[in-house]
Amino acid sequence: MNLETLLDEARLRSLKRQTRRQFLSQCTTGLGAMFLAGQAQAASGGGSMPHHDPSNPLSALEPHFPGKAKRVIYLHMIGAPSQLELFDYKPDLQQLDGQACPQSFLEGKNFAFIQGTPNMLGPQFPFQQYGDSGAWVSDRLPHFSEVVDDVSFIKTLQTDQFNHGPAQLMVHSGQPRIGHPSIGAWTTWGLGTENADLPGFVVLLSGGRIPRVGKALWGSGFLPSVYQGVQCRSFGDPVLNVANPEAITRDVRRSALDTLKNLNEQTHEDFGDPETLTRIAQYEMAFRMQMAVPDAMDIEKEPSHVHELYGTEPGKESFANNCLLARRLVERGVRYVQLFDWGWDSHGAGMAEALNGGFQDKCREVDQPMAALIKDLKARGLLEDTLVVWSGEFGRTPMRENRGGVEMKLVGRDHNPGAFTSWMAGGGVKPGITYGETDEVGYSPAVNPVPLEDYHATMLHLLGYEHKKFNFPFQGLNRRLTGVKDARVIHDLIA
Repeated sequence: MNLETLLDEARLRSLKRQTRRQFLSQCTTGLGAMFLAGQAQAASGGGSMPHHDPSNPLSALEPHFPGKAKRVIYLHMIGAPSQLELFDYKPDLQQLDGQACPQSFLEGKNFAFIQGTPNMLGPQFPFQQYGDSGAWVSDRLPHFSEVVDDVSFIKTLQTDQFNHGPAQLMVHSGQPRIGHPSIGAWTTWGLGTENADLPGFVVLLSGGRIPRVGKALWGSGFLPSVYQGVQCRSFGDPVLNVANPEAITRDVRRSALDTLKNLNEQTHEDFGDPETLTRIAQYEMAFRMQMAVPDAMDIEKEPSHVHELYGTEPGKESFANNCLLARRLVERGVRYVQLFDWGWDSHGAGMAEALNGGFQDKCREVDQPMAALIKDLKARGLLEDTLVVWSGEFGRTPMRENRGGVEMKLVGRDHNPGAFTSWMAGGGVKPGITYGETDEVGYSPAVNPVPLEDYHATMLHLLGYEHKKFNFPFQGLNRRLTGVKDARVIHDLIA
């Protein structure tokens, strides 16, 4: 064995003994060049990162162009309500009720529970046209039928996920996996907030349960953590631990925070981690929230005619209370308010999730308050620049669910990612129109399919952002809400 071979083996043994820390400490120049190259790539790719003051990461910023919407209220019906019992009227499906499903509807499709050959299931409730727009709405939503001329329906929304958790992530983050920023986080990162005493992104829950994937639906992903949603409650303390412990005065709390701020500033000088500045900003916001949040969340201050409009019951957890809270929050400058209402998974496996059972209860719970929200925002001059969005995570099948291949006692429908309905109001959306049309049985788009990336691109456009340029460099890619697919803005929806 010659000397050169021995030296090569010695170098290899040395490399194998090196730790990751040693590698990083000895390769700073190379890593620095890689970082600078990545930054140059981001710049050349037309990226547009918001530049907040590090000491004020929620400072209000201007978007790429003047947006028609300044804030968003997103109403998500967790579990996926049936579009065929609410908005997508299909008289032909009624004629097919009880007949065996054509095999062409089943081939190559994934279902959560359907097995064998199910029967077709006609609409379970009567429909009627309303307003000057002639929008079809079922009799389960009598209050909402009064505001259809302020609404733009999208009948052909599509996803590629047929299970609840991944599908909910797709709707709110554009990806079916945990770890990506939600729409609310992207919006708050881009625009900041108009009220430094309140969170920029607030989450309100109703229905008795949190969504399946939990806080990932309002997380900040790879964006700084200050942009994640803050979960508030419509009863009890609005935010857990918002009040000082017994015997701790506000002055004592201020003194403790000042000391902690000094320690964190020293840590930032030593290590330069931007998350340390985020931590300081979050502590300061929490201190300000102790005064501002209880006031904003106190719906008992509203006059009686407002409570009658929404059907609210102060002191309880309810969708109605949350709709009123959403209005109170956006009028105080909160940028993004997300409402989740649990209980819309209408399989028919039990009375609570049957179309001829719990589904009707859920319709009664949301009908009046979501109509009231539109009326109230409009009366206050807020609807013009507040985007209100309603959706589930996918649609329901035109076939009746048959677990184990046997028709069930109660009536339900399985998951259908191929087509579902969403509606938007305000915020620059063209009112009184319907975009897209499904086939004769409401199973697939017949005209103008809308994949979720187009849906997200349109929302960002309404907020003033060019989705291709609104990105964040992470793990070597310029990440964006609309992903890598060729998304388009649906200009037909925009006034």
